[in-house]
Amino acid sequence: MTRLPLPDADGIYTFPTDLIAAHREWMDSLSEAKEIMTLTSPLPLSPYWIERREPSGRPVVVIEPHHDDFILSASGYFLAHPRPLTVVTTFTRSRSVHPSLESTYSSVESVSDLRDREAAQSLLPLGAARVGLRFKDAEKPYRPPEPAQVDQITTQLAEVLDGMEEAELIAPAAVTRHPDHLAVHEAARRLGCRWFWEDVAFWSTYALSGCDRQLFRERVGDELRPEVKDITSTVLDKVTLLHMHGSQMRPARKMYRPIRHAHTVAADMLPDAEGRTQGQYAERFYRLGGTR
Repeated sequence: MTRLPLPDADGIYTFPTDLIAAHREWMDSLSEAKEIMTLTSPLPLSPYWIERREPSGRPVVVIEPHHDDFILSASGYFLAHPRPLTVVTTFTRSRSVHPSLESTYSSVESVSDLRDREAAQSLLPLGAARVGLRFKDAEKPYRPPEPAQVDQITTQLAEVLDGMEEAELIAPAAVTRHPDHLAVHEAARRLGCRWFWEDVAFWSTYALSGCDRQLFRERVGDELRPEVKDITSTVLDKVTLLHMHGSQMRPARKMYRPIRHAHTVAADMLPDAEGRTQGQYAERFYRLGGTR
């Protein structure tokens, strides 16, 4: 495994360049390896290489708001610990693309199709089954989710989960205040979900400042217990999956922001028995009581 660079004294400005170089080196090392699969980013049609995972253990149902939320927030852990996955995407109808793409992808149908194809590619290495609920995502100005919509999401999720009682559920912790995340979090909790990932999608209000985290702590108190998981061994493969979501990760440097955040999260990891830091990069999860 390529050893990843640490952010230097110039911080966020030079770190992406170093990480891009590390990822390119990683691609070169995999391009001719055996049992490596090729992923194609649907927007630029660029090829990438990644090792296919072999899922084992208890099945997991991932309940995500949008097509990229699971990959952004929790894919490093599941690359390291692959489980049989079913990914349920709630808001599959969208017109959200980078402004530079709006003239090409100008309708809900074209944007939704692109984002669906991006998600399909990013989930291939994990062997995930996919289910879409076809709700339309929220548009600005954002308002709290409507109770009736939360009820509808809960009902449809319950239908998907019927007969899957053996599966463990995981959903967003709703650290961000985005109404789609809040709605999915509430619906998942109603259905017995006790395992959540830290949302890392809304950079302007979350990862670049502390306001969302402060509001999150005030809202949940000690109710959700944080867990930090080392993803250092899989972080370059996570970068590969982020490349699949080109309609959202534009300009290209945006896809490295989740990795910079993972570097800061790793600072919260407890040292091992010998007092050594466990890793350079991590993802944060939360537990509520027991598990389902």
